[in-house]
Amino acid sequence: MRHPQRPSPTPDGTEPTPVRGNLPAELSTFVGREAELAELESLLGESRLVTVVGVAGVGKTRITARVAALMEKRYCDGVWIAELSDVHDPELLVHTLVDALGLTDHTSRSPRAVLAEHCAERRLMLVIDGFEHLAGPCAELVRELLRRAPGLRVLAAGRRPLRVEGEVTFPLLPMTDDDALELFVRRACAVRPDFRLPGGDRETALELCRRLDGIPLALELAAGRLRALTTEQVLHRLDDRFRLLTGGSPCALPRHQTLRTAIGWSHELCAPEQRLLWARLSVFAGQFDLEAVEYICSGPDLPADSVLDVLDELLAQSVVLREDSAVGSRYRLLDTVREYGAEWLRATGDAGRLRRRHRDWYLGLATWCELDWFSPRQAEAAARIDSELPNLRRAMECSMESPDEVHLAQYLAGTLWFYWAGCGRLAEGRHWLDHVLEEESPYDHSRLKALWVLGYVAVLQGDPVGAVSALQECREEGERSGDATAVAYAVHRTGCLSIVADDPARAEDLLREALGRYREIGELNSNVLMAQVELGMAVAFRGDLEAATAICDEVREICEDHGERWTLAYALYVLGYAALRSGPSGRARRMLAESLSISHAFDDLLGTVLSLELLALVTATEGDAAEAAVLQGAADRIWPSVGLPLFGSVHYGRPRAECEERARAQLGDARYDVERHSGRLLDVRAAVARALRAGADDGSAPAGGDGTAPGAAPGAGAAGTGSPDGAGTAGDTRRPAASRTSGRGGPELG
Repeated sequence: MRHPQRPSPTPDGTEPTPVRGNLPAELSTFVGREAELAELESLLGESRLVTVVGVAGVGKTRITARVAALMEKRYCDGVWIAELSDVHDPELLVHTLVDALGLTDHTSRSPRAVLAEHCAERRLMLVIDGFEHLAGPCAELVRELLRRAPGLRVLAAGRRPLRVEGEVTFPLLPMTDDDALELFVRRACAVRPDFRLPGGDRETALELCRRLDGIPLALELAAGRLRALTTEQVLHRLDDRFRLLTGGSPCALPRHQTLRTAIGWSHELCAPEQRLLWARLSVFAGQFDLEAVEYICSGPDLPADSVLDVLDELLAQSVVLREDSAVGSRYRLLDTVREYGAEWLRATGDAGRLRRRHRDWYLGLATWCELDWFSPRQAEAAARIDSELPNLRRAMECSMESPDEVHLAQYLAGTLWFYWAGCGRLAEGRHWLDHVLEEESPYDHSRLKALWVLGYVAVLQGDPVGAVSALQECREEGERSGDATAVAYAVHRTGCLSIVADDPARAEDLLREALGRYREIGELNSNVLMAQVELGMAVAFRGDLEAATAICDEVREICEDHGERWTLAYALYVLGYAALRSGPSGRARRMLAESLSISHAFDDLLGTVLSLELLALVTATEGDAAEAAVLQGAADRIWPSVGLPLFGSVHYGRPRAECEERARAQLGDARYDVERHSGRLLDVRAAVARALRAGADDGSAPAGGDGTAPGAAPGAGAAGTGSPDGAGTAGDTRRPAASRTSGRGGPELG
């Protein structure tokens, strides 16, 4: 950093050109951040104090220097940078700023008065970097300068806001994937001029950037390792990232030379209770909410009623990030920050207890969401589980580490049946169910539940062998142990298997038996209603369309009474099937369009593709063979993500065969193949929107502008995507949302 002094007169006695700042020259190319730079320029045009805050190594110093350079010509008295990270005595703060501005004064005036008088008469920008350890004195000084100097703009960069009146806080987030990759490649080329990213190496480098959270410091340190390692080797060694990512530029600030010291700098600035919460927050994976933090992380040394204030301080210091999502305000640690906290948690010897508390909370959360699935809160339950999936995975992993706790993992995997089957997660559900059942454990309720859920998922995936094995084991052991609930579910899902195996007569018998068993034990939920829907399907396949309609109309009424939407979609599917077979297609289209809207809102790919298949036939019967072929192509693209197309069933496959026959007859083979191929190019969202629009064109299926029909599950579209509604504006100072005490969180189980 240059510290220019006031220029001396030249030999001929004339005044030299005045120095107009001390911006350092850039030693490497600035990469990306176009949107952030533009927003910072705009904010500095409107506000006199803008503070860039962010986690260690995210690039605060570099972006403030860059935006200062871009705006330099706007300030006739220059842009001046003061680096405060090495200033530890508050008494030296003013001296450092005086020195940064190149001021000299031999009078008896105080440096503070000299600084204020100099700024008062000028139009200049002061950039203050690394102030967090002097936040209080620095805020007081900045407040005084801004009051006395109307032409002064202050751009600050630190881990926390100054908290001065009029301050606008700009949270600097990690780089996007594209910017991070460009930065990594540029820095890699500086180390190895022959560095290239052919083919698969690009994906490896992109994964490396993601694992490093898009933190510029981490990316630059990783690029430096390419002197000795390949990109793939660096990626594989990231589990010990603090030892790997060292050796930064000797010209860099000390706190930026290694990743550990960069984050350690933040850690040193935290109060003891903040360090404790930081360590305990490392048990979370992905996002988390305030209620979970208050339950899991509190204790005698950190009372629950103090957690909010401590979390607020960690947010202010950019240790914790706040994100607004479909399920409200959420928080998270970057992976690098989490690993640092995890090291401290292990050092306290408290990691095992915290992991069990974490597991217990998410067991309770899954239990409550399963109950909420059969209620008007169904969409919210789906969205909540979607946002908590990383933590639920960690909870299952924790339970699998001890033979005495395997039953808890089995319980959790089984309890999430509604998410696996109802929200497009069949493959992941199958993974966890297979995994938790690999371990030997007693045939208690938890294991039996996991077995019938495994059988259910296998049926939906078109795996009859896996389904029979799991369901038979569940029924036999349930009968032996007297678990009537497990037996009822095993019988039910065996009946479901019989439908897709083209034995509707046996399916009807088994489903009626299951429904009788459900009545005996007083069971009523989405599964029970689904058994009725499947009974209606079996009856319809046997040709009794009137009975099938009556059965599913009853389900429809119960669903409406309880606010249940997911099972309703399947009841509407059967009603659409019966209507299509009974006469004109108008009623069938209305039923199937609503079914499609609901299934798509829940990201239920099975319900979505089944409805698309029937809507293709409806479209063909209405005379639009080309559009029918397109919809069939769209269904072709979805099936591989679900399982065996149409379960390999003759009954389920008959409408598809009929649709293809009609369309080929009208279009000819060549054009039919072209139209069907074009449908395979549509993603799910586009296919659903097109199918609903086709109905809306003739007035038979009122569809919303977003591809959902009126009455579709509210908020459920966000449930499947997990996308935030928005991250707020740059000027917001992010603080925790107020806690809502709902009592939802499991008791400690161990």
